[in-house]
Formats: sequence, structure tokens, C-alpha cells
Amino acid sequence: MSAPHDHLYLVVVGHVDHGKSTLIGRLLFDTNSVPDGKKERIEAACKAEGMEFEYAFLMDALLEEQAQNITMDTTRVPFRTPRRQFTIIDAPGHKEFLKNMITGAASADAAILIVDANEGLREQTRRHGYLLSLLGLKQVVVAVNKMDLVGYDEKIFARIRAELTEFLGKLHVTASHFVPIAAKHGEGLVHVSTHTPWYHGPALLEALEQFRATPPIAGAPLRLTVQDIYRFDARRIVAGLVEAGSVSIGDPIEFSPGGKRSRVKTIETWPAANMSGPVGAGLPVAITLDDELFVERGQIGAPPSALPTEAREFTGRVFWLHAEPLRVGDTLPLRLGTQEADARLVAVSRVLDAVTLDASLAPATEVKRHEVAELRLRVRRPIAFDAGGKIPALGRFVLMRGRRIAGGGVIDSAVQPDAGRDDTLPVTPASRTTLLGHRGAVIWLTGLSGAGKSTLSTALEQRLFRAGILPAVVDGDVLRAGLCQGLGFSDTDRKENIRRAAEAALLLAEAGAVVITALISPFRADRQLVAELCRVRGVPFAEVFVNAPLAECERRDPKQLYVRARAGQIPKFTGIDSPYEPPLAPTLELRTDLEPVEQSLEKLFTLAATLARESDQLFADSGSDI
Repeated sequence: MSAPHDHLYLVVVGHVDHGKSTLIGRLLFDTNSVPDGKKERIEAACKAEGMEFEYAFLMDALLEEQAQNITMDTTRVPFRTPRRQFTIIDAPGHKEFLKNMITGAASADAAILIVDANEGLREQTRRHGYLLSLLGLKQVVVAVNKMDLVGYDEKIFARIRAELTEFLGKLHVTASHFVPIAAKHGEGLVHVSTHTPWYHGPALLEALEQFRATPPIAGAPLRLTVQDIYRFDARRIVAGLVEAGSVSIGDPIEFSPGGKRSRVKTIETWPAANMSGPVGAGLPVAITLDDELFVERGQIGAPPSALPTEAREFTGRVFWLHAEPLRVGDTLPLRLGTQEADARLVAVSRVLDAVTLDASLAPATEVKRHEVAELRLRVRRPIAFDAGGKIPALGRFVLMRGRRIAGGGVIDSAVQPDAGRDDTLPVTPASRTTLLGHRGAVIWLTGLSGAGKSTLSTALEQRLFRAGILPAVVDGDVLRAGLCQGLGFSDTDRKENIRRAAEAALLLAEAGAVVITALISPFRADRQLVAELCRVRGVPFAEVFVNAPLAECERRDPKQLYVRARAGQIPKFTGIDSPYEPPLAPTLELRTDLEPVEQSLEKLFTLAATLARESDQLFADSGSDI
């Protein structure tokens, strides 16, 4: 099993209006690579719209795309010349380019960077140039398109070549050729245009044919990214992709992270066939092992003598795409190959504008949209990778916001833990903070029965959980049914109830949770005691007064407690025949009778999230770090 080495994968990038689709459509047409009947269908569609034939529509399969005259999605299109076979990867913009290159959907060997001669370099042109550098693409040809619109002016071509050569030079990228073309008219693509007698280089196709396909990384040690585990009969089959090296039956193999070792027992094929290997780089593979190891998606199989780096912290460079800046302290899902882990931005050492290449002179605290940053990330569990571009697929990663890719980058080096660290030291609050990405805290909700404490505590729990903060709720009713079962409502029993609630909350907070207590806790002295306990034990504390007047609480009365208390069925009921002492200076007061639940929840969430997020030292190195 081997992959063809003469097959060249091209990525076409440039500003959205500079003619990528027209260029690709014309290449397909001029190399007779258009599928049968497609040209005729497009001619009919254009005629129906009352417009001239558009070569761009050879790529745009949907009438909706034709109407908008833009490319809507990344497209992979094969074509061939007498000398070699190509696959073109058209990326609409830097977002799609970054996504596909980093996630491995488009492993390009070379790039066509297209520039409109009439408009010159645009911001997106420069950003794509930076991405070529970031992703290590060294084979680049620049197509200066729409030369017909500038009268095939040599001076305009020379100016663009000089500007882009200077810009790419700062990125250590050298374009092999600058080719003047007019894609719409087929000028400069297959043959040098007669309109550019001053140009003495190759036509675009000739320049592309001079590139060499990147051979599979065969000389490197095995890197098998695990994509899934299947069970057939008694067999546990590990399926994945050979990113580098090769694998054969009998090879020793270790899976990182984790360090579990075995040997390759069989190489599975469908339909079943005897195969011993080797299966080379770039090919999918399914294997079984001598031992029943618990291997899972995301791990990397490698020779025990040449393992990838395994670490929880690394330095790298990130190109940021999201409208919301990436800030120090942010925790985002990170994807590398098939691995996923939450990553926290520890520090930003330098920020670079991808358009101007101007760099900040001092460490920054955030990375804005379209900026590039040199930074340090820490993941909550170890990941395996190959830094420095040795095996590109295992050194590139993306950061997610929700379901969208917010940025992508490359790993430069691992940050190793302190050599003198003693892993036998006990787990501390600091190490728990490092693991979870936030510190524990106690949010103490107090107020009359029916004021809204339980409603808000449940809603806050869900909101914190969605934000990646571990929550825990200590509810008064739940406590009285369990831990505080048997306690009555005398002043002494109420104090003991609060003391037990406080101890439970402190234990959970010291374990790293943001604890939301929902108790009437009517007496100021008891609440002050809880605040003091938290202070002494170093746990952040906030008193929140959930304030609704007695009349409003009686109107709500979801459990009919006030009705029963008024009837004498519940003695010493707070607000009826037992006093409630409201906080004198609460951290936050919520008037639940005057504002909707959503408004109170937003205030409460802001308080809780702020309390959970430490200062800049949240992820500072510590000898007790996990």
C-alpha cells in the first residue's frame, strides 16, 4: 500500500473578490477536466439569468452560489496535465483555509496566492501570506490576476511583485514565481500571454508543474492517530491514520498519552485478507493488539523508542479569528488531531498584526481578531504532540468557541514542569485550581422562604456548568432531609443547621467547586460566622440577599408553608413568628420582586464567575502543581 508521490495538492488563497473561482474554473476548462455536461448546464443557467458564461460557475455547483457570485465552501477539485495530477483546494477565506489546513482536511503541498492587479494587496492577501508561513507552506506561486483591467501594465505588475516580495520575505516565504494572468480570458495559465512580452517566466501551469509533491513522512517514526475503536467478535480493533512512518505486524507500539504498550497482532482489512504490512504514511489502518489495552480516540500510537512529546503546557503561535478577543485566563476546547482537551491561556508573550507585521513590545493580556500571538497554553490533561513542525499534523491545533473554530496555531515547544517538583506532595487547593481552571468559592444565598433562592441556585448551577466552572448546590431542604435530619427550628437547631451547611460548603469549595448555598439562614451572627470560617480557610465568600417582601413571598408560597404557618401548623416559621435579620451590607442584593429571574441570574453569574477567577496568578507555576 503506497500513496502516489506525483500527485500535487494545491491550496488557492487570496482576497474573496480577486478571482479564485474564475481561475480554478478556467484551469479545469483549459486542461479538459470539466465533467461531462457541466459546461452545457452552466451555459444554460447563465443564459436563463441573462448573463455571459462564467468560468467560476464550473466550481460553484449551486444556483444560489452563482447568484451571489461567491464561493460558499471549501472545494476539492481534481485536474491533470500530461505531466502530473493535481487536486485544488479552494479556500473562500482565511477562516476556512486555517480550519482545513490545521485540522488536516487539506494537506497542501503548495499554494497559489492570487492578487487582483487592479486592487493590489488587500488585508486578506497579507493574512493569507502569514498563514502560509505559520503552516510551513514553502512552495508558493503568486498569480497576479485581472491584468486585462490594468492594460497588462508591467509597472503595476512590478509594484505588486515588489510589495508582496518584501512582505513575504519578512515571513521567510519566497514565491517561486510571480505570474501575470487574466484568468477570465485564459491569459497566462497554460501559455504565457502575448499581451505580456515583458514577462519572461513560466505560465502558471508550468510553474505548478515545477513543484514537488510532499512525500509521505516515511523516514519519521510511526505516528498513528487513533480515530475510533471497534469490536468485531472477540476482536478489539484500533482504527486510525498513519500520519508518519509505517506499521507492520509484530511492531512494538505505545499509546500516548498514557504509556500503554503492546505489539501489533494483526492488520485488519475489508474484506478480510492476510496482510502483514507495512502500511505507510498517509494511509488509514485498522489493527489489533496482543494485549487487551484500553485504547481510546485521541491517543497516538508510536514506537516505544521514539515517542511524541507528552505535556500539559506548551508555547506556540496562534492566529485568532473570533470577534471576541482571546484573553489571559480564558479556557477553551483545544483540538489536535483527534485529541480534545480544555486549554487555558496562561500568558501572551508577543502579539503580531498579521497585516502590518507590527509586533507589540510588551507582554499583552489579550489577542484580538486577525492578530497573531506567541503564547503559552496549559491543558487540563496531558496531550501528545510533535513540536516544531517535525510532523505537521501532530503540531497543529485549533481553539474552539462553542461549535466554531476561533483560532488555530502551531506548537513550538513543550514547557516541562519544574525538575525539583515532588509528585508525592499532597493535592492542594492551588493544584486543584490548576486542574479545574478556577478556584472554589461559596456563594451564600439568604432570604425569606419563597424569595427565589432555590430557583436562582438551580439556574446559576446550570449557567456555571455551561461556562466550564464546576458548581455544587447546598440546598436547605435537601440538608434537612439528610445531613441535618432530626434538627428542629429552635434557635439552637437553626445555628447547628447553618454550621453543618457551612462545613459541607467549605469541603466542596476546597475541592474546587463554586458552591451555591440556598438557605433562609435568618440570623446575621450565623452568616457572619460562615464568612469568618471561609476567610480563615482561604475560601472566597459572598453573601447574596435574595430580597422579596414578606407579602410577595406569601403571595407566591409555592409549598403552602405560609398558609400552614398562619394556621399554626408550623411553629417558629421565619417571617411569621420567628424573625429574619436581613444583611446590612451584602455583597449583592437581588430584588426578585422587581426584576425578572433572567436579570437577577445575570448579576449572580457575574459575581460567581468573578469570584471563581483568580488574579493573574491563577495558573502561576507552583511546586505543588499536578
